[in-house]
Amino acid sequence: MLKISRISALFTTLLSLSVCAKSVDFDSAWQNVLKNHNGIAAERANVQRQEALASGTSDLNLPSITLSANYTYLDDDVTVSGQQLIDSTNTNPAVAGILGQLVGPVTSTLTERDIFTSSIRAIWPIFTGGRISAAESAAEGKTEEARNQLLMKQQASYEDLAKYYFSVVLTSEVVKTYSEVEQGLAKHRNNAIKLEQQGQIAKVERLQAEASYDKAKVDLRKAEQDRDIANAALLRMLQTSDAVTPETTLFINKTLPQLNSFVDSTLDTYPGLALLDAKEVQAKSLVKAEKGRYYPEVYLYGNYNLYEGDSLSAEIAPDWMVGIGMNVPLLDNKGRSEKVVAAHSAIQQVQYLKKQAKQDLSLLVEKTYREALQAIDEYYGLASSIELAKENVTLREKAFKQGLSTSLDVVDAELYLASIKTQRSLASFNYVISLVKLLALSNQTDTFIQYQLQARQG
Repeated sequence: MLKISRISALFTTLLSLSVCAKSVDFDSAWQNVLKNHNGIAAERANVQRQEALASGTSDLNLPSITLSANYTYLDDDVTVSGQQLIDSTNTNPAVAGILGQLVGPVTSTLTERDIFTSSIRAIWPIFTGGRISAAESAAEGKTEEARNQLLMKQQASYEDLAKYYFSVVLTSEVVKTYSEVEQGLAKHRNNAIKLEQQGQIAKVERLQAEASYDKAKVDLRKAEQDRDIANAALLRMLQTSDAVTPETTLFINKTLPQLNSFVDSTLDTYPGLALLDAKEVQAKSLVKAEKGRYYPEVYLYGNYNLYEGDSLSAEIAPDWMVGIGMNVPLLDNKGRSEKVVAAHSAIQQVQYLKKQAKQDLSLLVEKTYREALQAIDEYYGLASSIELAKENVTLREKAFKQGLSTSLDVVDAELYLASIKTQRSLASFNYVISLVKLLALSNQTDTFIQYQLQARQG
């Protein structure tokens, strides 16, 4: 029976090793998101769509060629008599009378009642008042808008990944801290049992130690559940069902570059501002297009008859024709002037939005920057508290063994040390999240690894 238990234990160990969580650093996780995130993929598809539409606007400069076929049914054949032909001429009446007698009741069918025709038609715009170039410019503006929407989605996803990824790291550190608390209080409980058996402490002290130990186990399980929840969110973000262990740890730098460098870089590269620029291009194109409605349209046109039947009218009609045409708008019932005014208002709207966006971005960068500095101050400011809390735990344990301290004093010392460690881990987490946001806003995400290296060297 003992042999079977050992084999079972060995099998369980091997199985746990086979399903060991895969270690993933933050950069690899980000590459995974770029590759598999559905929201990013949707924005990429939108960029491709707008690029295709923009490419299609260049065809507006080409002629349009159509092949047409028509079938017409008349109430009767179209005929003409000899007398009708004579009457339609300017012939002297006396001569016309003689001709009429000679021709008699002769008639000719010009077109039968069943008419089938087919032809090729071409229209080539020469001048459209700038509306074609306006359409091309507007299409390019929409393409730029789509590209910047993609960049903004990537930026937001980068920040989301950082929250999910480092939440797992933070909760794992909290689990480790509460595990140390559980171990410390288990040791304290064992000491309390021995001291009670030796008659050195009262029963209530031993009960306090056991209750605190049980509470520590509950807190540890809660911390583990928080870690599992954070890990589930990360797996959802990475779109994988495989177990993942974050490899990149929390870190903190002693200093940051100057605030102005982040603000300037953000105002120069933030895709939201470029998106507004693209909207302004579209608004200006709309103004140009609406003004173009006041200009005439000039175009070339041509027609070639492929089939006209065997009628007399088909025989005498020309096979092809070409020409030049012009449309001059005299009176428009579609509100041309109002649309021009509306287009100018759209330009002003975008310009105001851009000014407001710059103000909001500057404020957001400064707020995030100061939150990062606050996290740095908090992290390093708690260093002495950590040392004090550790020393306090040691002294309280010794004093408890000597009967100079209560069980509650030991428990308070352990919990205080855990709270300081957790607070310090949270400060490091807040710093990393603020740093990620700063780098995302200022288009410097590729420098994240440099901050990690500086933290290790520091």
